[in-house]
Amino acid sequence: MFVATGAGCGLSPVAPGTVGSLLGVVVWWFVFADLDLYTRTAAAFAAFAGGAFLIERLLARNPLGDAPAIVLDEIVGVWFALLAAPKSLAWVAAAFVLFRIADIAKPWPVSWADRSVKGGLGIMLDDWIAGFAVAAVLVVARLVLG
Repeated sequence: MFVATGAGCGLSPVAPGTVGSLLGVVVWWFVFADLDLYTRTAAAFAAFAGGAFLIERLLARNPLGDAPAIVLDEIVGVWFALLAAPKSLAWVAAAFVLFRIADIAKPWPVSWADRSVKGGLGIMLDDWIAGFAVAAVLVVARLVLG
């Protein structure tokens, strides 16, 4: 429960997903930002797989569904968005804001994953797709802006 709630961030009475995403950004900044792209990508995929397994185990004990208190999906999802961001406050802020918009608005295919895939994988998958989509937008923006 400690990991799934992002060390308690998911228990925030206001916007727990946003608070969890902020924790993800802070962890990324201090732990992952200075690593090479391959290491960051491997770590994000390992966290995705571990998160899906952990949440599946949690759901087996407590059928919570995608409860607001579970924010591990937001933490890991924002790491995927940040794969395309340099260690710059402006780029990181852009990745964070775009990720929150994608996670809240749930455009297709985020909405498809949210509705169609159940369990720990489903909880993690929609945020992975949102993060991946944001990373793609950032790649295009970096190419356009130089």
